[in-house]
Amino acid sequence: MSHKKEARPSMILQRRTKHDLPLPDEIMLEILARLPVKSLLRFRCVCKTWYSFITNPSFISTHLLCYNHDDDGYVIHMPKTNFFMVLFYRPHCQICTVASDRTFETMSEFRIPFTIESGYPNLVGSCNGILCFSDFITAKSKDVYLWNPSIRKFKRLPDTCLTQLRTLVIGFGYDSQSNDYKVVRISQTRVKDVLAREVEVYSLSSDSWKRVGLGVSWTPNAFSFSFNGILAFPFVSGHLHWMIEMTEEGGGQERRFTSMILSFDVNSEKFKELPLPDDEGSFIVTKCVTSFKGKLALIKFGYGVQPHSMLCSIWVMKEYGVLDSWNKLCVLPVDAFIDFTGFTNYGILLIRNMPRLVSTNCELERKYKSVLIDPETLNENEISIQVNYHLDVATYMESLALLDGANVVFH
Repeated sequence: MSHKKEARPSMILQRRTKHDLPLPDEIMLEILARLPVKSLLRFRCVCKTWYSFITNPSFISTHLLCYNHDDDGYVIHMPKTNFFMVLFYRPHCQICTVASDRTFETMSEFRIPFTIESGYPNLVGSCNGILCFSDFITAKSKDVYLWNPSIRKFKRLPDTCLTQLRTLVIGFGYDSQSNDYKVVRISQTRVKDVLAREVEVYSLSSDSWKRVGLGVSWTPNAFSFSFNGILAFPFVSGHLHWMIEMTEEGGGQERRFTSMILSFDVNSEKFKELPLPDDEGSFIVTKCVTSFKGKLALIKFGYGVQPHSMLCSIWVMKEYGVLDSWNKLCVLPVDAFIDFTGFTNYGILLIRNMPRLVSTNCELERKYKSVLIDPETLNENEISIQVNYHLDVATYMESLALLDGANVVFH
């Protein structure tokens, strides 16, 4: 019984000889755009024409749109750097793990190839296969890196002119109009006892920073504010988003706590404030912004009825920027002490409960329980891998992005 072998891409796309019929460039590009990154990197050596095709910025963008990944998408995660990690974990444990988007099963691992000044990298975000890292000790160092693991290239961003300012937050997004990647940094300094905030934007195409205006009026009575960084700041609908929580002084000695979502349009480089849903029926402990199936989402945590329990309400903005489009997706009862990791690209929620005593080999051992929850069906599945620390999670995909960039390092 004979078995028909599948034709390999290298056989289909082998170099033509003078006896072959010519294959139009349009057809050749259509085929190449549907091949995996690993194959394309090898095919650059076939001839100068193919090298020119594959390294062309237009082809790199086309490949992002045409290349069909497996049915299951991928996420990339790493231990979330915080002061606990700084105290108890060594910096060399800097491994990025690629996992299945649906099951969180480990697929592969990458070691971070560059060294952050403090030794503790912070995963800012991911766009089209490029990961953005900053230094966790942001007030000390201005290190920012872009890294594409699938082509093994990274780039350290140039220093900014605002090196004396304290960095508050950094965001990473993709400008679809100009096919450019941008990093946004919000910093602050004190001028005559007044906090002044500065914003600068890095453009990969120009490889430079520039200052932009904030354009949003802060509440004049606010004497303190903070960026809620429970989750990575989401990039949704061409905008970066930050949840800002402020403390305002009212009449007399009263204090009022308010919140706002600060939005930055990566294309126009303009800021604006987005409305929050009206939900005053419960006492909210904290809230954060994230993304759910490509839409802006808001997570609110409030106290539940049972001791040591909380309620997690999930809101989704169906029409971007429209107040009335906020829709409460669900309310989940959760333990008071959980690590809320966020959503995968398919809308599956990953949370990690605090360790419980589990009997193993006649001994009691503390183990964490990590589960995937579908917020639409409320189905819950415990994942098999043991996660003993907080995680930073971002979407992951293979791409050629950063392949044609200047001042990049191959590792």
